[in-house]
Amino acid sequence: MKITLELFGASREFSNKEYLEFFIKDQIEVKDLRNEIIHFLDENFKGNEKFKKIVERSAFCSEENNIIKDNYKITKDQKIGIIPPIGGG
Repeated sequence: MKITLELFGASREFSNKEYLEFFIKDQIEVKDLRNEIIHFLDENFKGNEKFKKIVERSAFCSEENNIIKDNYKITKDQKIGIIPPIGGG
């Protein structure tokens, strides 16, 4: 399945586009998606610790613009937004 990660705020530095795409074989939870994003950052930004902290501290939202928790199951192609904290909080 394809997960399109919409980038907001500081996470826009992760790509020259406004999104990243992840192709996942099985359903996953948001906490697993966090790990996929960190793996992407390790490979593409040589383990940039600032970027990793952004992912660790960010909230995520569904296609319906609802905040979703780490145990939210992603079971089909969909868009998920990453919302970094504002002002470092």
